[in-house]
Amino acid sequence: MQKLIFLLCRILAALPLKSLHAMAGFWGGLAFYLLYKDRARIRENLQIAGLPADDAAVKKVLRETAKGALELPVAFFRRPEDIETLFREVHGWQHIQAALDAGEGLLLITPHLGSYDLAGRYISQQLPFPLTAMYKPSKIKAFDAVMQAGRVRGKGRTAPTSIQGVKQVIKALRAGEATIVLPDHVPAPEEGGDGVWADFFGRPAYTMTLAGKLAQVKGVRALFFCGERLPAGQGFVLHVEPLQGSLNGDKKHDAEIINRNVEYWIRRFPDQYLFAYNRYKHPAGAEERPSEQAV
Repeated sequence: MQKLIFLLCRILAALPLKSLHAMAGFWGGLAFYLLYKDRARIRENLQIAGLPADDAAVKKVLRETAKGALELPVAFFRRPEDIETLFREVHGWQHIQAALDAGEGLLLITPHLGSYDLAGRYISQQLPFPLTAMYKPSKIKAFDAVMQAGRVRGKGRTAPTSIQGVKQVIKALRAGEATIVLPDHVPAPEEGGDGVWADFFGRPAYTMTLAGKLAQVKGVRALFFCGERLPAGQGFVLHVEPLQGSLNGDKKHDAEIINRNVEYWIRRFPDQYLFAYNRYKHPAGAEERPSEQAV
């Protein structure tokens, strides 16, 4: 099974981006009719975010989500120098360069938006040191082996989503290296994940505290980035901007600041966000959400 997955991923990685996106357009359109739960969740999440939620909008999100899935083999198995050529423009690299010049650690934050794996691979290739990504192993061992192999290529490193992994990331940041965190991943308290209820598009969402904590490690510069996907398989645009707002060490306050930043990026590229993700779920072991406490 594992060998078959590796072979399939390598075949997909070799296909032109336009072909992959054309395939994704077909499968995403088909998913609208087959995946009722995903369709319903996307529609609900679009409504919560105050975005258009008609059938056309939902289909667009599903197609972009499918593109993201088919881009993973490219990120994991295509040569880094070939991945570089997929990025047509880069905006905001001066923020990364400023951190490099100052010898600061780089906390690179990106939501589940656009082609975050390809964007991370592009950034990693430009850095003079390793880039560590927090990583939760897949429950399917065959898939996990593929993802792990793809993420540790070149300068890529992974750290588990555990206390030990957090220590590994902090050590890397203090050494002036870089790490990537996806702040809209719902933490699992029963697995050691720390979170608080913080508003996300006006509704309480269990939000990780890790991004805020890492951003306040001494000598660390926190930046948000996004790999915008261009239409018709034309490639990508990398956007890098400083974290907006001031963190103060209060978990709830800092989580809300992080969420405001995520909202900002989603509003810029709404079709490319992973709206099928159950962002408002109540993970086992988490305290009651505020609305439940008030009842």
